[in-house]
Amino acid sequence: MKLNITVDCTPEEARAFLGLPNVEPINDVLVTSVKQRIEQNMELVSPEFYLKQWHSMGGQVSDQFMQMMTAGARAAAGGSSDTSAGTPDPKGRKR
Repeated sequence: MKLNITVDCTPEEARAFLGLPNVEPINDVLVTSVKQRIEQNMELVSPEFYLKQWHSMGGQVSDQFMQMMTAGARAAAGGSSDTSAGTPDPKGRKR
């Protein structure tokens, strides 16, 4: 035996019928709070902020990035994972 029942109601009506609480006010407060936090911290997400942070550290970040990329390239090519072997330091001397 097969029985199909179609109920045509709004979400609010279904929630009331099933006895579920209305969480819209709580949701509105949470969404507003998240929006405010995002707006307050928008500066932290901008690329300019990260560039200023990296620039303030000097060349250390770019050197570390190059070492990481070199190690990744070596690993991808099947070479040694030792990042200091044979790579010149920033002053051009072999390590």
